[in-house]
Amino acid sequence: MSRVAKSPVKLPSGVEVSVKEQELTVKGSKGSLQLALHNLVELSQEDGAVSVRPTEESQIAWALAGTTRSLVNNMVTGVSAGFEQKLELVGVGYKAQAQGKVLNLSLGFSHPVAYELPEGITAETPTQTEILIKGVDKQLVGQVAANVRAYRPPEPYKGKGVRYAGEQVRRKEAKKK
Repeated sequence: MSRVAKSPVKLPSGVEVSVKEQELTVKGSKGSLQLALHNLVELSQEDGAVSVRPTEESQIAWALAGTTRSLVNNMVTGVSAGFEQKLELVGVGYKAQAQGKVLNLSLGFSHPVAYELPEGITAETPTQTEILIKGVDKQLVGQVAANVRAYRPPEPYKGKGVRYAGEQVRRKEAKKK
């Protein structure tokens, strides 16, 4: 049985939740998100909180209820506070510049990399070597950060590349003569 599914999701002020035929909609100050619910899961809303329950007593139903509760919690957090992921560029001449819906990256290639940001995601560059990716959808923010990091992941010898803020890169010793 899922312990996660047993705790309700508290709704902060300004967040509205509506369920219509297995379709959940969460609206808040930062935007709105939708989620298609599985048939084995049902939602109920009371006293400013959303509870997730399985429709039958099976291991799969409880697992889906726990997953759905986590997704609903992430949706509520996203529309009220939002999510952000910070990336750092390490290397000589590596720089980033956000221009509207395009993130221009100079990563040591012979050509500049222009990454088109998906709908609902914004990018800021406080300095040339820092990228802040912000959005309402936690999964989409993480995927965009992973896509940007994939252009030049940190290499183990000098540590150059795009890395998450606070990421530890294991360094290898150089080849000996």
